[in-house]
Formats: sequence, C-alpha cells, structure tokens
Amino acid sequence: MKKPLLLVCCTILTLCCFSQRPSTIDESILRKKEDSLKIYSDKILNDTIPQKRFAADSLFTKMLVRALKVNGSFYYPFDSLATISKLYAPDSSFRIFTWQMVINNNIIRQHGAIQMRTYDGSLKLFPLIDKSDVTAKPLDTMANNKGWIGAVYYNILQKRSSNQNYYTLIGYDENNVKTTKKLIEVLSFTNDEPIFGGRFFSYEEDTVFKSSQNRFILEFKKDVGARLNYDPQLDMIIVDHLISETNEPNKKETYVPDGDYEGFKWKNGKWVHIEKVFHLKTPEGETPIPTPLDPSMDKLQPQ
Repeated sequence: MKKPLLLVCCTILTLCCFSQRPSTIDESILRKKEDSLKIYSDKILNDTIPQKRFAADSLFTKMLVRALKVNGSFYYPFDSLATISKLYAPDSSFRIFTWQMVINNNIIRQHGAIQMRTYDGSLKLFPLIDKSDVTAKPLDTMANNKGWIGAVYYNILQKRSSNQNYYTLIGYDENNVKTTKKLIEVLSFTNDEPIFGGRFFSYEEDTVFKSSQNRFILEFKKDVGARLNYDPQLDMIIVDHLISETNEPNKKETYVPDGDYEGFKWKNGKWVHIEKVFHLKTPEGETPIPTPLDPSMDKLQPQ
C-alpha cells in the first residue's frame, strides 16, 4: 500500500513544481530591455514616416526575441508595452503577443509570436507570419504559425473536448481605409505545433442551412463600433448583427449594426451559431444589451 501512495505523492510534487515560477527571474535585465522595447513599440504604431515604422518593427522584433531568451521571461508581464497585446492562455501553457503595423492606408499587417511555457525556462517561440493578404479563402483555411490570418487579439478563452484543449482567440484587424474586421479564431496544438482554424463554427441550428467554417470574420464600415466579445454571464460570444445601410450586401464598407445580436455557444466541441440571442424586449422596446467582459474591449482596440 505504501508504494502506490508514494507514487501519487511524487506525481503531485512534480506537477506542483512544474506549475511554479522559476526561483530566479532576471527582472532587472528584463526591465532594461522593456524600456528599450517600449520606444520601438510606440514608433511602430505612431511614427508618421513609413520607413521609420518598418525599421522600428524590425528592431522591436529582434529585441523582443532577445528579451524572451532571458531566464524567467515567460512570467514577466512587459506591462509598459501598451501598443502590444499580450495574452496568457487560461491554463498558462503559453502566451501570445500580437501587434499591428500600418504599411499604408490600404495595407495593415499584424505581427506576433507564441511563447510556450517550458519546464526549464528555455525559450520555445513560434513566430506568427500574417498571410491574410494572400489567403484566398480565409473562412475555410487551416494553417500553422506560418500561414496565420493576422489579428491583434484582445481576449482568449479555453475549452476542452475529447481530451484536447482548444483556445479561442478574439481579435481585430483594422484592414484598410474602408473597413475593419473582427474575428474569432480557434487555436489548438498538434504534436506541440500550433494550428489555427478547423471546423469549429457550426450553423446547424440556423433556420437556413450554411456550411460550417474554420473561423468567423465580421467585416464592417470603418469607424463603426461593432461588438464582438465573450459574455461570461451568458457563457456566449456575443456579436453585433450587421446590415448594409445602403442595401448593398456585396459592399462590406456599408455594413453597420442594426441593434440585434447573434452569438456562438460552445456545444459538443464547437461554437454553434445562435441566430438571435435576445427575444424579450425591455419596456422601452429596445433589445437588452449584453454586458461585455470588458466594456472598452481592451485599450488596444480601436474605438
């Protein structure tokens, strides 16, 4: 009886040790690197000269990789990098950095990287290569980190199905001068490699049949506020329902919210589309507005 008990105790101790932060983190070194990173991260977004933005992005990327090689970097928050999105997975198995760079008025690209938590603190990093401009069918595409549909992420959820973890990423893409996009993306890991996409978006409960999709993309008129975020009270992703304000459904730059909400509910390992979230009306005759996880949708998100 003693051997099984000893085995259980050793297993628990091993798991506890793995989940703890390393005993030494070179915070002083990381703070110095963060100070330099902040200068270039601001220039990526705010410099008015394209060549200086490109140079800042290149330097920032190289410096970030060097910083992440420092012992204990996975646990260092880089809080002062306000123009860079930094999201930890709910189970702390990885974190994902994303940011955007304006090439010109019609081309905006996203850059990023996934930093994995490792047992010995060594760096395991997957660069994210934005291929959205050359992906013919983004709704039907599955890809690794080198075929990423770029976005700046402002929320991450974790779901589990068939003994596998699935991480749902919610983000935005300022796209071009006419439209903005928001998207829902499912990230999973196969043989320890990241995979973006999969038939996780089902429309099986809709009144009109529609094939399942690998991701959900909401594209709408520039500078229009369209809601897309997870609501913890409803345990759903809430999405503004859009219509063309000029009755031109082929022109995404005319799409605006109409006051209704659709959504996605996690069921049996996929996000099932809900055509109309709210059916009751308030006394004033308006549809109730869901409470978002963060009313500002994260400070990184364009207003």
